[in-house]
Amino acid sequence: MQRVLVAWSSGKDSAWMLSRLVRDATVEVAALMTTFDERRMAVSMHGIPRTLVAAQAQAAGLPLWPVPLPWPCPNEVYAARMRETVDRARAEGITAVAFGDLFLADIRAWRERQLAGSGLVPLFPLWRDAAETATLAREMVDGGLRAVTCAIDTARLDANWAGRAFDHAFLDALPPGIDPCGEHGEFHTFCTHAPCFAEPIALAVGRVTEQDGFAHCALSAAER
Repeated sequence: MQRVLVAWSSGKDSAWMLSRLVRDATVEVAALMTTFDERRMAVSMHGIPRTLVAAQAQAAGLPLWPVPLPWPCPNEVYAARMRETVDRARAEGITAVAFGDLFLADIRAWRERQLAGSGLVPLFPLWRDAAETATLAREMVDGGLRAVTCAIDTARLDANWAGRAFDHAFLDALPPGIDPCGEHGEFHTFCTHAPCFAEPIALAVGRVTEQDGFAHCALSAAER
């Protein structure tokens, strides 16, 4: 059995990947690894607070391995902190790291270079052709996954797409040229429901703000 560390962004792709991995009898998922902006302890691109990511890990029944990074993060600092994580993984018998990338070959090649010689194998369970992401997006929704858009690249989509539910209506309304899974960075999501979660994440959707070309929707834990 392969013992795997999951690179966890908090979004739909990570959650769908984990949902597949936990059903794979040849795999044991050991933990979720998330990089955080250490100033705010939030997911760097998405702005998701660590408390919400911890709630996802709890719902998945897995430990969370936070990797705090400065912002901006020099390459040498990133490399050093990831080496610490790799060393911890190897000490705990982990043999692979799973990534939720879909089709961007340059990103895959970069991850493979980062892990080369580390003793850990990179896995890409969702990897597919770019033309297949529309089918994948529908598969996620039909499979019970629910998510909310937390960040929008306003050069590609209007700010009013922030805070919307990732569902069939969302997919139906996407303009031409936008990848249905947002793989080019058009939008980012936070997953609230997934087959790998024992219970949904109670979420409060707040106001949308714009900065540096992105619209961010404030998300926080809601009282049940």
